Amino acid sequence: MSEVAATMESHFSRMPRRGVWRSLRRRALFWVCCAVLAILALVALFPAWFAQLGPTPDPRACVLAESARPPSAAHPFGTDLQGCDVLSNVIYGARASLSVGLLCTALALIVALVLGVIAGYWGGWADRLISRLTDVFLGFPFLLGAVVVLTTLNERTVLNVAIVLALFSWPTMARLVRGSVRTIRGADYVDAARAMGLSTARILRRYVLPNSIGPVLAIATIMVGSVIVAEATLTFLGLGLRAPSISWGLQLASAQERFQTAPHMLLFPSLVLTATVLAVITLGDILRDTLDPKSR
Repeated sequence: MSEVAATMESHFSRMPRRGVWRSLRRRALFWVCCAVLAILALVALFPAWFAQLGPTPDPRACVLAESARPPSAAHPFGTDLQGCDVLSNVIYGARASLSVGLLCTALALIVALVLGVIAGYWGGWADRLISRLTDVFLGFPFLLGAVVVLTTLNERTVLNVAIVLALFSWPTMARLVRGSVRTIRGADYVDAARAMGLSTARILRRYVLPNSIGPVLAIATIMVGSVIVAEATLTFLGLGLRAPSISWGLQLASAQERFQTAPHMLLFPSLVLTATVLAVITLGDILRDTLDPKSR
């Protein structure tokens, strides 16, 4: 009996993964997105090392006499209103912006997996209760709900902002998990696992989750980009991160009054933000197309 179970686990969990990887590695755009995101991840993890490659490694080394200077050899991206190097601030701002996106998505994904599996696998009153709870949160517009909660907080750190954004991000993924689990739970190999007497925990871990999480991961990847944009938008409006934090949203907020006279202050952070979000969303689209069973 254990040999049959092992064979089933190998067939249903390993073969699809090899097929997905075989399809992904043939797409050049997939590698381009991975390369861009890998560079951004290294910048976020080791900002001091990358900042040292520029003429001004300290983002807080500001000279008011050099306020809003255009790009030059001493400051390749120019300076901001306080005379701080824009390039160094872009490098150090990657950590906060990416951290909010990844942390928010991870928290929302955990909540969505737990509630979606409970609602989809067991159904009944748990499904009805979680569905109504999801409807309540979906009734709040994403940014409006975040604005209402953030205005009540005295301290807006990366963790606080990520938690607030995750609070309004999980319902869509939870519904997707629920639908996938409801489809998988009636599959023949799941029925066979139950007939062999496997525990519910093992069935969920070996068969249900691996075969239902693919579309959710694709949506979660896209959500990272959406959350980064949301954080930048909230910070731009004065409702997100606050100084002395360094983020792309704070740079955009400080540049809005000088766009006509010093467009470089808005241009370079915007370009980096756009490249990041475009790479993340494109990667999510590629994963969604690859993991969609109808496309294979």
